[in-house]
Amino acid sequence: MSNLPLTKSNNRLEVKQFFDKYFQEEVSFPASQVDAVIGFFIKQGFSDENAKSTSIVLLNQARLDNVNVMTLLDSLKNLTSLQLNQVVAQILNSYRENTSILGYRVAPISDTFESRNILI
Repeated sequence: MSNLPLTKSNNRLEVKQFFDKYFQEEVSFPASQVDAVIGFFIKQGFSDENAKSTSIVLLNQARLDNVNVMTLLDSLKNLTSLQLNQVVAQILNSYRENTSILGYRVAPISDTFESRNILI
């Protein structure tokens, strides 16, 4: 506790104004593109919710980069499941805060001397 008098703060008002404006930007895509991207990710084994959220991020990124999303899907079609997961993690990380990053582990290719000497 403090002996200082309480000061009026407009923190609540500032927070309310921030969140009132947060979802104002309207984003729209052609339904055929949205369905194609969601269908692609569902076919690759993503759950419905994950496919939808990843699709929106991918559509936004394609729009920002001025790339046709169908061309992008054609290039992703040839990737293995592991490679696709790595690409999706990198795309999602570009939309996240730096304090919250998705990661993936790349297994070492060769055995080291130390790992051969470990007894289990």
